[in-house]
Amino acid sequence: MYLTTEIKQGLFSKHGFGKKNEDTGSPESQIALFTHRINHLTQHLKENKKDFSTQQGLMKLVGKRKKLLNYLQNTNIGRYRAILADLDLRK
Repeated sequence: MYLTTEIKQGLFSKHGFGKKNEDTGSPESQIALFTHRINHLTQHLKENKKDFSTQQGLMKLVGKRKKLLNYLQNTNIGRYRAILADLDLRK
């Protein structure tokens, strides 16, 4: 599978912003995980253009990430800007 335990722990440690590596519930960790999954599904859809169930799952992930980014923007703008810069997202 493309998302092993080592990859998840690497994402959580890199984007945890000084928190524990096991802190999987922070918005930054979840946004990083969603971004990794979105990038993987985007590559899959470039090869398989008619895979509509994957396309629907991708749209749901994008929506979840957008909600988390909005939450982070409303609660702590510094962390929001840091995660945007770190993951090269634009909003």
